[in-house]
Order: sequence, then structure tokens, then C-alpha cells
Amino acid sequence: MPCAVARDRPMTINKLALTSRIVEFDDRSIHLTECGEGFPVLMLHGGGAGASGMSNYSRNVEALAQHFRVLVPDMQGYGRSSKGVDRADPFGDLSSAMLGLLDALDIPTAHVVGNSLGGACALRMALDCPERVTSLVLMGPGGVNTTRSVPTPGLRLLLNYYKGSGPSKEKLERFIRDYLVYDGSLVPDEVIERRYQDSLDPEVVASPPLQGPKGIPNFKKYDFTRDSRLQRCETPCLVLWGAEDKVNRPSGGQALQKRMPNCDLYLFSNTGHWVQWERAVEFNACTIGFLQSHTL
Repeated sequence: MPCAVARDRPMTINKLALTSRIVEFDDRSIHLTECGEGFPVLMLHGGGAGASGMSNYSRNVEALAQHFRVLVPDMQGYGRSSKGVDRADPFGDLSSAMLGLLDALDIPTAHVVGNSLGGACALRMALDCPERVTSLVLMGPGGVNTTRSVPTPGLRLLLNYYKGSGPSKEKLERFIRDYLVYDGSLVPDEVIERRYQDSLDPEVVASPPLQGPKGIPNFKKYDFTRDSRLQRCETPCLVLWGAEDKVNRPSGGQALQKRMPNCDLYLFSNTGHWVQWERAVEFNACTIGFLQSHTL
């Protein structure tokens, strides 16, 4: 039976209390930060080096927690959560982990918000267990249109961070300033420094989540546009994509809208891969409105 073991650590964002704990179930330990009350919203971060839940959503949690119970985990393989991702099916493994987290928290259904790798995880959750996902908000999700051509330069940098000479602050800064966002000058130095320090976790360096002994997984095997379930997925979905995304191609937005019956699409001008950070005010407003309109 799943069980949740909490080691509570109170924090605050302005006047909102945050609780941080470790949730243990099966063979996983997931670090979770929680804030707010109401219908649950699970927020899943991207897969770049040093990524974690709260660093990904630092500009969003406060706004959403005024309306919802906001759950921000470090996904399996990242942050303070247990390491190791099944490279034979990374999206499926992450989906199982996040569904297991909801089970451990006794949450039958939730809205799921996902950025990049987290977006791929969220979409896989909706395909695997549609009854568990009330609605989806996806920002530049991975696993869409991967069969069209070679990976983007930004995705190559992301996936090769631990290869060659290994991790370095220069590599990470180049990825964040030149590829993750549209205007790299707006990213504070402390954001890069924190991500770099987190990327040096010995367990991650020894076994990066998306890179194994045989190299990077063949994500083309898991391209969602080739999954017949996508056209039968009735889950309401809001896709938010930066028109200048250099990591995952913006054409993925149209591909999802064409195939999903209930999919809205917003393209943000002068915006890169990190919509929720670069366009936080607009992201918060449209996400809150969308989730409220689909709350049970």
C-alpha cells in the first residue's frame, strides 16, 4: 500500500504558507512543496540541468495558491526526489510516479500543469489515466513533433549537458540565456547559480535522468502525435507556447490542437521556452481562468 511520510518544513511566500515534505510510496521518494487550499493543481517542471519544482514555478505559485491547492513536486530524478528514470520509457515512468504521488496523497483527480518534460509527463498521465486528470495546461511540452527533424539546438544542449567535459556553469548559462528564454539578460545571476549548484548532485552526475550508457533515449518512439489515444483524449487542454521557443518547436502547439478534441492554443510573441517565467502575469491570469472554468 502507498504511504506518505512527511517531514514538514514551513515556509512562506508573502502571506501564503508553504509546506515542504518527502512523500514515500512504492520505491520512490518525492519531494513536495504545497500551498493554498481548494481543488488540487499538480505543477510539473521541465527536465533541464538543475531543474526543480519551485525554481520552475517561482513566479506562479503565489497567484495560483490564492484559488487552488497547489502541489509542486520535484519529479522523479530531480531535485530532492529519488533518482533514476526508466530510459526505456521515460514519459511513462514519470507519469507512473506522479500518479503514484496523487495516490499517496489520496487525491483522486487533479488539474495538471506541465512545462517541457513536465508537459510530456502531464500529457502521458491524461492518456494513461484520463479519469485522474481534470484538465491540462501544457507549456512547450516535450514529445511533440519529434519525428519531423533532428532535435533543436536548445534540446541538444539540454540533453548533452552531462556529456563531454561534464557539467559547467558556462554550459548552463549559455543554455538558459541563449536558448531557454527569449531575453537572457532578464535572468538573474542567482537563478543560474542555483541551477548550476543543483546540477552537481553526485547521483545525477553519475546517472543523468535522460542520458544512459547507450546515450539519449529515442524520444521519437514516444512522439504523442503518433499515439492514437490523443484523438480520443477528451481532457480539456490549454497549450501555451512561446513563438520563439528554441527547445521544443512551436509547431507542436498546432499539432496538438489539430489532434485533441478540446485543445485551446495561445502563442506568446517574443517568448521562449519558459512561458510561465517570461510571461508570468499573462500565464497566471489565463491559467487561473482556464482551471476555474474546468474545476469540478
